[in-house]
Amino acid sequence: MGLDARRADRDRAGAEGNGVTFDRESLHRQVSRGWREMATLLVQMARDQPTDRAGVLVNPAVTRGSTVLFPTVDAMQRNGQRRYDHELIYGAMGTPIQHQLETAIAAIEGARHTQIVSSGLAACTTPLLAFLGKNGHCLIPDSVYGPTRRFANTVLRRFGVETTYYPPTIDASGLHAAMRPNTQIVFTESPGSHTFEVQDIRMIADVAHEHGARVMLDNTWGIGVFQPFRHGVDISIQALTKYPSGHSDTIVGAVSVADEQDWHVLRDTCIQIGQVAGPDDCWLTLRGLRTMGARLEKQSCAAIDVALWLAQRPEVSRVLHPALPSCPGHALWERDFTGASALFGVVFKPEYGVANMTAMIDSLTMFGLGASWGGYESLVLPTTHGITRSCPAPADDGPACRLHIGLENPNDLIADLAAGLDVLAGRTMPQD
Repeated sequence: MGLDARRADRDRAGAEGNGVTFDRESLHRQVSRGWREMATLLVQMARDQPTDRAGVLVNPAVTRGSTVLFPTVDAMQRNGQRRYDHELIYGAMGTPIQHQLETAIAAIEGARHTQIVSSGLAACTTPLLAFLGKNGHCLIPDSVYGPTRRFANTVLRRFGVETTYYPPTIDASGLHAAMRPNTQIVFTESPGSHTFEVQDIRMIADVAHEHGARVMLDNTWGIGVFQPFRHGVDISIQALTKYPSGHSDTIVGAVSVADEQDWHVLRDTCIQIGQVAGPDDCWLTLRGLRTMGARLEKQSCAAIDVALWLAQRPEVSRVLHPALPSCPGHALWERDFTGASALFGVVFKPEYGVANMTAMIDSLTMFGLGASWGGYESLVLPTTHGITRSCPAPADDGPACRLHIGLENPNDLIADLAAGLDVLAGRTMPQD
């Protein structure tokens, strides 16, 4: 099939996929609206401002250092009491560039305070350490990011915290039944890692708070297009490695809160366990944020184009993109989100085995094979046999993979996938 034919094929797919009619232009508006709306905030926030006597650089300087010098003992002691104020005290407690990034993330998340930490995983584990206690109980969705699950099953268990994994699409009565007198945290991740179930965060928060528990949300997929604190979340988690950085060259995370007392607990814990991010990672992430809206406006539209094209392919069982009705929780995405990211799942028909999918993935030339996502490049990752679940999952009926759509021309990505599906189905042999 030639490239022009594939473009025509893609255009038809925008009208109909698996018997459901779609309006591509309407979907483009839906998935990209939030990115357009936040563009000005991303450019203007957390920047130095010129004064009457001095100009400033457009981008703040990188500030590296450990020791901070003070003029007097009194000044040093007074400044040491300001650990909750995003002030320079000691390098391991945060540098000025880290504090500027914290201001930026708090503005995006709608938070009162943000703590920058060393990685996205640290953003998941640090608040669990901060807000769980001995003999506590934690509820975590079965669709959670794998390393978070590993942390709960090892470190938290060793500390005497019990974890229960609940179905991500649980209803209110099911959640009430899962709560215990010692439940301290209800963890959420929406959409779910790899299987993309959208959770009813508002309902979960209502139930959790009724039982005296806090709600944590891994909001990495929804940064900027889902406002966690408006939906009752207490602690919001971000892997800034992903879209905020946007270039696959940093490791950094963030934890945000809306309550001042929660901030004191979180901040004290971060100081006590030495959680801090490197200044270069903070600077690169702050710079990446300036273009996140422009990047994601384009990437979100390209992703829905690719998702629609895949949805009408005979080799595909379902596409797990929250903006499509085939994804569990699609109606919640429509209700609660102002846009979508460019990450989604694909489940193939059960007649194709894992070996077929592996051959397809190995044949792709436009998609890098690797973990993580959120950069400018397209990626593919097989998920079958790579995730642990205790509840039925929407990807159980066939081999599955995860796609991240980058800034390439979507026509080129579709052409590459079309050739890959030929390999999957055995119509062509993979090329060496």
